Amino acid sequence: MPTDRTTDFLRELLVRQLTTWLPAALHRSRRATVALAGTGAGSAEAALRLVAAHADQLRGRQVTVLVLDDNAADLPARLGSIEAELPAEVTVHLLPGDPYRLPVAVKAAGAAGAPLFSFVDLPGAVTPKLLTAATNGRTGELLLHTGGSARDALVSAGFPLVAEVAPVLPDGEAAGVIAFGSRSDRSLEAVRDALWVIGADLDVHYRDPADPMGATVDVAGDPDLEPLIRELLAELREGGSRPVTELRRHTLTATVYRAADANRALADLLDAGEVRRDREAGRLAGDEIITLAR
Repeated sequence: MPTDRTTDFLRELLVRQLTTWLPAALHRSRRATVALAGTGAGSAEAALRLVAAHADQLRGRQVTVLVLDDNAADLPARLGSIEAELPAEVTVHLLPGDPYRLPVAVKAAGAAGAPLFSFVDLPGAVTPKLLTAATNGRTGELLLHTGGSARDALVSAGFPLVAEVAPVLPDGEAAGVIAFGSRSDRSLEAVRDALWVIGADLDVHYRDPADPMGATVDVAGDPDLEPLIRELLAELREGGSRPVTELRRHTLTATVYRAADANRALADLLDAGEVRRDREAGRLAGDEIITLAR
């Protein structure tokens, strides 16, 4: 059971990522589905208020919000006043059950073929069936809170872009792992940026679940880029010369840092003469090739 501080953290993350995802989903499709599984009434309230705030973008569109919770019987009383304010284009389904019933809920809602954003708080192990449902073919995006790394499972399920961080609360309490699966570089950047904003606001640090040393990164103010610099050098040694875009993506998928931090780290490496670039001056472009200097 998440602590109150973990619950607050997850709710803020949901709101920030949904703020990015919903307008983009409505731009490319006439219908979209938001699925919340095991995230609690507070997150459901926040999600419905956010959907209501985008009412002007819903004309001619259809948004379905699925709320899957063991305490669904209590949700109508909690959410009734918010539902009453929702535009006619929004349909809300409150369903009893644990998060592992997500595949059934998504199928019943007719989400196939349209953008699907799933926010799932899992009490136990990740299952292939749940992740396959969250991919929704090629249109799904998943924000997952679980007890351990889910990277391999997300990749196996069909998410080509996967990122993970392990939040550490101000008193040192571990708050599980946040995993994100998507096909969109923009969404990947958005969730990482959201994590850093929330981390700075709530004094939450992050560590890489794959780091055996468990080193944490303080995301308030200017971050220490040395760990990222070492990672980028290692990536260049292993994989050879790479475009800036690929190094930015590697930063997002293999570290706790942001894409913008990759640019700053590369600038430091260029100044130090550790790497070379194609062009002698100007802004570091995404298609520019970075090569080890020695």
